[in-house]
Amino acid sequence: MSLALRELVPLAPLTTLGVGGAARYLVDGCDEAAIVAGLGWAKARGVPVRILGGGSNVVVPEAGFDGLVVRVLTRGATWTSDGDRVELEAAAGEPWDALVAESVRRGCQGLECLSGIPGLAGATPLQNVGAYGQEVAETIVSVRVLDRTTLGVRSFDAAACRFAYRDSFFKTEEPERYVVLGVTFRLRLGAPPAIRYAELERRLAERSPARPPSLAEARNAVLELRRAKSMLYDLADPNGRSCGSFFVNPIVSAERADLIERTAADARMPRYPQPDGRVKLAAGWLIERAGFERGARRGSVGLSTKHALAIVCHDGATTSDVLAFASEITRHVAARFGVELVREPVYWENQPPTPV
Repeated sequence: MSLALRELVPLAPLTTLGVGGAARYLVDGCDEAAIVAGLGWAKARGVPVRILGGGSNVVVPEAGFDGLVVRVLTRGATWTSDGDRVELEAAAGEPWDALVAESVRRGCQGLECLSGIPGLAGATPLQNVGAYGQEVAETIVSVRVLDRTTLGVRSFDAAACRFAYRDSFFKTEEPERYVVLGVTFRLRLGAPPAIRYAELERRLAERSPARPPSLAEARNAVLELRRAKSMLYDLADPNGRSCGSFFVNPIVSAERADLIERTAADARMPRYPQPDGRVKLAAGWLIERAGFERGARRGSVGLSTKHALAIVCHDGATTSDVLAFASEITRHVAARFGVELVREPVYWENQPPTPV
């Protein structure tokens, strides 16, 4: 097939942060053949490649990306029922929140607490997207991928994906090698929503104290909570230009958590015990107690006024501004609590590792 290659395409408008330079080359992968053709073109010429979905988890360098960017724009979703089980097979380019909304409309439980998360379906298995007590790992049956080393297609079942907290085989063990083409989820028809997050439980109890909430009520409550924290992508919101959570909530030993609580001198420190005995901490709580109030500014970048986990770009912001502010935050949290915060969005180095 002929390759519709564009040159020097600005990337900032294609990301939710809205900063960064241009792609040397860009291909719109409207179907799988275009994705394969783009990767084949780059492989034959030794051109580095980055895959771009919804742009909600990406930080682009000011110099742009000196290689080929393949935008995943494939669409399509198939719903197959078998008793009270429903399998959803979604193309990687399907907008995520639209799929969640449709699953709720169909009465399918499993994705309702992941409402309002920006981006595309293909990105969800990479970092095991989760929110409000739910993760995609709970429902993923398989992930269909393109292997960049062979340009062949293969499928990983859920066990092979090796999901962990905000992690997967694709993110940690084989970064850059696979391009997600589609994801299959198994949902439950007619089951009640999974309400495991205290804040969400309280909100729903306020709405309907006398009866269990419906899937639609759970979705609406999640959207309300995210909106109140400026965690919905909305350019009309002054906190709208962000990647959402810029840092991952750290998981530490129980002993380290006790030490941090004593250091903070605050017995109300949020603690989320993990199955392995460790404790997940709230990165936003650590950031605020390391001296960064919500709304803190450094020129054209700052923290959201609603949520200390989100770094927000304002007019005139650059990638360097974002990275400098993020670095300042991580240094202060490490100095105060001995915890190394890990960045959640991916920074596009201009010499990404070559797949082997």
